[in-house]
Amino acid sequence: MAERPCLLLAAFPPELAGLDAAPPPGWIAGVTGVGAVAAAIETARLVARHAPARVLFVGTCGAYDARLAPGDLLAASEVVATSLDEVEGRAYRPAIERVRWPAGWDLPLPAHWVAVPPAITRTEAGARALAAVAAAEHLELTGVFAACHAAGVPAAAALAVANRVGPDAHAEWKATHAAASAALRAALEARGVLPTSAAGRSR
Repeated sequence: MAERPCLLLAAFPPELAGLDAAPPPGWIAGVTGVGAVAAAIETARLVARHAPARVLFVGTCGAYDARLAPGDLLAASEVVATSLDEVEGRAYRPAIERVRWPAGWDLPLPAHWVAVPPAITRTEAGARALAAVAAAEHLELTGVFAACHAAGVPAAAALAVANRVGPDAHAEWKATHAAASAALRAALEARGVLPTSAAGRSR
C-alpha cells in the first residue's frame, strides 16, 4: 500500500514561497482561499480528495503586541474564533458553539495562540483588545483546523509575522509578506519539517 501523502496548504500562492510549483517529496500543495469559511470548505475538499496523513498550513500573520515582532516565526498552538464585538461585550456566541481548536502535531517553533476574527483589525485599540485572546491574528486557521478535526486528520500551522496589527498593517504586510514567507519556508526546511528536494505535486 502506498504511503499516505502530507498536505501543505496556504491561503494564496505567494505564501507557499514557490512550493506550489515544486512541492516537497511526499507532499501535495494546495491553496485554501482567503477567510475562515472559504478555507474550511477547500480544506475539507482537499482532505477528502487526498486522504493525507497530516496537514501543515503555512502563512503570514499580524502581531497584536510585544510578544511577537515582524520577522518572528511561530507555531499556532491553539486557534480561536473571536471578534472585537465579543471581546468588548457587544456580542456573544451560543454556549454550544465550538470556538477553539488545538494543533494536532508539534512544530519546532515557538508556540502561540492565534486569534481568527471575521475581518482584519485596523485599529491599535482593537489590537490591544484582541491581545487578551491571543498573540497573533490570522484569517483562515479556524476553518482549516475545524475541517481537519472533523476529518480526523492532524493539522498544524507555521506562521511568519509580517506586520503589527493596526492602521499601518496593510502597507507593512505588502512590503514584507513575500520575504516573510520565504524565511518561513527556509526555517521549515532547515529544521526538517519539510524535505528540500522537489518531488511532490500540486493539487
